[in-house]
Amino acid sequence: MSQSHKVPRRIAIAGASGFIGSALARHLEGLGHAVIRIGRKEDPRHGHIPWDPEAGTMDAQKLAGIRIVINLAGENIGQRWTKESRARIIDSRVKTTSLLARACASLDPKPRVLVNMSAVGYYGDREDEEVDEESPPGTGFLAEVVRQWEGAADPAREAGIRVVHPRAGLVLHPSGGVLERLLPIFRLGAGGTIGSGRQWFSWISRTDAMHALAWAALHESLSGPLIVASPTPVRNAEFTKALARAVRRPALATVPEFMVKLLFGEMGEETVLAGQRARPSQLIESGFQFDHPTIDQALAHELNTA
Repeated sequence: MSQSHKVPRRIAIAGASGFIGSALARHLEGLGHAVIRIGRKEDPRHGHIPWDPEAGTMDAQKLAGIRIVINLAGENIGQRWTKESRARIIDSRVKTTSLLARACASLDPKPRVLVNMSAVGYYGDREDEEVDEESPPGTGFLAEVVRQWEGAADPAREAGIRVVHPRAGLVLHPSGGVLERLLPIFRLGAGGTIGSGRQWFSWISRTDAMHALAWAALHESLSGPLIVASPTPVRNAEFTKALARAVRRPALATVPEFMVKLLFGEMGEETVLAGQRARPSQLIESGFQFDHPTIDQALAHELNTA
């Protein structure tokens, strides 16, 4: 990391209490940066900027002096997609992004960068096709969510603020995401391949994810979409074998496609039975170094440090 990236900065994070945000806030504070939390509930231990995305209210002047704004807010997509939950998933991303983008654009001086979380779901189900930041969008609900999500940052972009959209893969850590759901099953020896097992999983250790988000915020050469995923995506069957090895249990079961569709509906079809083979071209070209480039390294690290 260059000397310029060691200069302490004031960084505001929305979603700092979440699965990724909590780890990122600790990481940035460990680097000497001052992290201010954006949220509805005040945290007396940290600086706080109140907002109400549903009402569209936020005192933009509270962001005065902030160099970096990071938005990780958004409702969990891991639920059955009803008409109501679809609306919540979209609104929780679009409203927060729009509110932050407009607040940043109204300031003088403005923040230098808005890092606005996104997802590889942008690409839809591409089967064996490799995708990167230059690839066109796919189809499906998640692709539409990401399109609106990223578009909501336009006011900041149009105001000359550098905007980065980290399109994250599956973030691996036992305290959340896919591992939190799968570990109890695999530790019982009841885990196994889902569907055909051929669908691609683009994944990243939580450690590498928070390092990549900090890298995106601090490296001025990066803007626009940024795939935040390991350079070695794996198929579901390979992921299953790696997780079984990590917990030293067999993984002989198979979950048929019809069961996934029955239990989870369209959410299961788009997130479990489909996948993306994403290549993090921009991260690699910018010089980012992955601590855990292989699935075995990632699982060993995240399970042993949880």
